[in-house]
Amino acid sequence: MNPLTLQPISGSLHGLIKVPGDKSISHRSIIFGSIATGTTTVTNFLDGEDCMRTINAFKEMGVTIQKNGSNITIEGTGLSGLIEPKKELDFGNSGTTTRLMLGLLAGLPFKTTIYGDASLSKRPMSRVVDPLRLMGARIDGVQQGNYLPLTIKGTTLKSIEYDLPVKSAQVKSALLLAGLHSENKTVVREKSPTRNHTETMLQAFGANIKTDGHTISISKTTDLQGCHVEVPGDISSAAFFIVAACMVPRSEIILKDVGLNETRTGIIDVVLQMGAKLTIQNERIVGGEKIGDILINGSQLSGVTIEGDTIPRLIDEIPILALLATQADGTTIIKDAQELKVKETDRLLAVSENLSKLGADVTPTEDGMIIKGNTKLKGGSFKSYDDHRIAMMGIIASLVTEETVVVDNIDCINISYPNFVNDLQSISK
Repeated sequence: MNPLTLQPISGSLHGLIKVPGDKSISHRSIIFGSIATGTTTVTNFLDGEDCMRTINAFKEMGVTIQKNGSNITIEGTGLSGLIEPKKELDFGNSGTTTRLMLGLLAGLPFKTTIYGDASLSKRPMSRVVDPLRLMGARIDGVQQGNYLPLTIKGTTLKSIEYDLPVKSAQVKSALLLAGLHSENKTVVREKSPTRNHTETMLQAFGANIKTDGHTISISKTTDLQGCHVEVPGDISSAAFFIVAACMVPRSEIILKDVGLNETRTGIIDVVLQMGAKLTIQNERIVGGEKIGDILINGSQLSGVTIEGDTIPRLIDEIPILALLATQADGTTIIKDAQELKVKETDRLLAVSENLSKLGADVTPTEDGMIIKGNTKLKGGSFKSYDDHRIAMMGIIASLVTEETVVVDNIDCINISYPNFVNDLQSISK
């Protein structure tokens, strides 16, 4: 346990922050670079624990990967060049690594066993395993393959057409990766858009993939080509500073080179709807991904309803938005967010319990919560649940509490933002 004690601040927040590379894109750069032929170079790679799990997995399967800070060089083996790992693959706490790798491993000609930590072992995998089994995948494990550890016996896969029952980019990505091996065309249909980094990157690497509205199709591809990947700043990490600047009067923060993929910018849409003073500058396209600089100023906000198709576009930002709602005028309602129950922890429970302990007026619901705003938070103990986004939410909460906040364990922040505390201190006046 590594607790952090935070004193209330008396001033405002000013400065420029370059948040770490996007976690989702960092994972995918390693996966696609490894199964491509030739050299792939990656800049601004997220040097976090989860992404290192992905690197280590491919090293175990024979891929040469060199790391120099946030720069990565991958000598890809091609899909057919991966070798059977000599030991079980440890995915730690990384749900992204686990679910995407299930799709890839299902079609490789060897057996692999994967496992994770206590938290990951509680997260359901049937949402990925079941459709992969429709393709012919052989996956065995706890409770019919719903929980880690899992053993994958690679086999020849058949193509399917699949309607996603849940809004999950990870499930979609696993099926697209499996589709690289399958005999014909694999088609995935989603009810509403989820993050599309897999489709964008597969296209950059030369896969035969097409998107038509909410329908994505991929055909067997054996010749992905290595390329350069510039990872934009992670908007999920930027979200903490967006909220911090909104809540603390007279603040002004610039967030440089942040990814602005439209499947991820729900956080921006919602804070603008709440009345935030936020502008996008220097907007451009790099490697198929929109990036730009975000300028955000302190402002008094109003409550809103967050629901429906907006939810998958800000699923990881709901905890920090819930904190923001406690400081906004009026009531904020969060609905359709039951997916948060199966994240690193039950984030709906973690958010409502922590905010209530700080003095917020929060009513949990089956798929979200109701937050009455304009509340003075008193401070006190804050339980991270060993979840990086909950821990960072607690740290940001200390900016608007009347008393000291003690976050019980901040080691989990290393999953996505190892330098988070230092970056926050750099803009605190």
